[in-house]
Amino acid sequence: MFTLEFFIGLALIGIVAGFASGLLGVGGGFLIVPLQYFLLEHVGVDPGLAMLVSLGTSLAIIIPTSCSSAYKHTRTLKNVIEPGIKLGVFGIIGGLIGGGVASILPSDTLKFIFGCLLIFIAIYNCITINKDNPKSRIKFNIFSYAVFGTAIGFLSGLLGIGGGIFLIVCLVFFFGFSMLEAIGTSSVYICLTAIGGVISYIITGMGVNTLPFSIGYVSLIDFIVISVFSVPLAYFGAKVSHKLPDRNLKLVFAVLVFIIGLRMIGVIPS
Repeated sequence: MFTLEFFIGLALIGIVAGFASGLLGVGGGFLIVPLQYFLLEHVGVDPGLAMLVSLGTSLAIIIPTSCSSAYKHTRTLKNVIEPGIKLGVFGIIGGLIGGGVASILPSDTLKFIFGCLLIFIAIYNCITINKDNPKSRIKFNIFSYAVFGTAIGFLSGLLGIGGGIFLIVCLVFFFGFSMLEAIGTSSVYICLTAIGGVISYIITGMGVNTLPFSIGYVSLIDFIVISVFSVPLAYFGAKVSHKLPDRNLKLVFAVLVFIIGLRMIGVIPS
């Protein structure tokens, strides 16, 4: 199973997902999950197991990757730290619940849910690409932190992503954040929220015959190889994001998300 081709595939996933993580303020899970799934399936891993390992390992990779991205963003955007941490605390709770639910859902159901949500987000970004940032529709308080933090954390654990792609949309649409502010806040948030999901995937995968060198549904081989490349690329991507206008960030975000969404629901063959 662990061929040279497999390791090259993991390295490429780390490079692409790491750069996207820093550039767009996401954990990179929206790329790590499907790409890792397609790679594991390609080398002969059962589709159901491949999906759960992709979800669990993705969340583990997201923690160091998003920390690298958050470090760069918070050096420039000091105002994103507080909302990111407050949302992230509730995100940990949601991630624990979502990870537990994911272990009992069929892999095809997870793929379809994941794909549909990505397509919706991509279309929304295209529709609003030339619009100014809306004024805040909801005030930030303990209730909004709890509702949005927990809900997005649940999606994070359920789908094996950091939740950044959903949080960014909410911050821009409901709270009037600029795209760059949303990206910075998201990078802080996903450092925390991925922790809850990882714990769930480790616990639910205990006693299950998973891949060699794994802890529950977290593959240590995939984690190490992808992280080696994703962490430095996340920092570089964050530097690039501060030089791009909001419109360009939205466009890149929408195109990547749309393509991956179509592939997950089977419109684009793997």
